[in-house]
Amino acid sequence: MIAVDTNILVYAHRHDSQWHGQAAKALRALAEGRSPWAIPWPCVHEFYSVTTHPRIFAVPTPITAAINQLRAWLESPTLVLISESAGYWGVVSAMAESAKIDGPRIHDARIAALCLHHGVRELWTADRDFSRFPGVKIRNPLIG
Repeated sequence: MIAVDTNILVYAHRHDSQWHGQAAKALRALAEGRSPWAIPWPCVHEFYSVTTHPRIFAVPTPITAAINQLRAWLESPTLVLISESAGYWGVVSAMAESAKIDGPRIHDARIAALCLHHGVRELWTADRDFSRFPGVKIRNPLIG
């Protein structure tokens, strides 16, 4: 299963992103495909937070548009939303210790741990910080 990080969701949604075309195409292929794909719940929340934030975008996404975009993705019959469940704490705490994660970097560790915990084989992201987490295969679908 492939999971999608927040930045790919944002790029796919925001037409003003230089990566919009590639991200939208990649996400559409997942959403319209037959194979299961995943979005970690923290990425759903972060997508909403980033796209509607007036300090991030001069013209932020209107609340209704952000909610409608999420609804559209959530309607994909092959989408799996992944979240914490029994055993998750052991994965994320081990990851935090081994990668010496402190402060806000725990957010990336949380996403990586959710992917490992749910058997995700590949995380699509443009964030190179995930390379510090062994066991999570990272791919940037925006580059060849």
